[in-house]
Amino acid sequence: MSKEKAEIHVRAMRADDWRDLYVIWTDPRVCWGTLQVPFQSEDDVRKKVENSPEGMVRLVAEVDGRVVGASTLHRSHAPRKQHLADCGVSVHPDYWNRGVGSALIGAMVDLADQWLGLKRLELEVFTDNAAAIHLYEKFGFVVEGTKLKYAFRNGEYVDTLVMARVRD
Repeated sequence: MSKEKAEIHVRAMRADDWRDLYVIWTDPRVCWGTLQVPFQSEDDVRKKVENSPEGMVRLVAEVDGRVVGASTLHRSHAPRKQHLADCGVSVHPDYWNRGVGSALIGAMVDLADQWLGLKRLELEVFTDNAAAIHLYEKFGFVVEGTKLKYAFRNGEYVDTLVMARVRD
């Protein structure tokens, strides 16, 4: 696959996107950089896609009619935290460095700022995922701290950064 930039279309996730998302979320390279686990069943992914939690917005990025990335924005229900949301993104490795992550994060930031009135977006990222950290920094996320030995990955405990984008 060439590294040329294709037209990226961001839209709301649909229930029938589960097959493309299964391919993305079970790819070992994606599992390495997210909290997904390898060997998810097709049924588990389908159920996850079909049963979105309350307060969660799910977007996908399409290239040539194929879903190649996904992002989530999950609003807090706590009365004193209604101004914030957790977010995350995953992109098929064949589309890394082709603008898909930027398109998804850009759409989430626009949604948060212009439509939901959120003041704070937050996320966690593995400390050794330099590409993702760079992507988040490009959209104004800053490191707020480190969670030591936060997740178990490939036989060892790894640290994550807590990052947030706060607007005035």
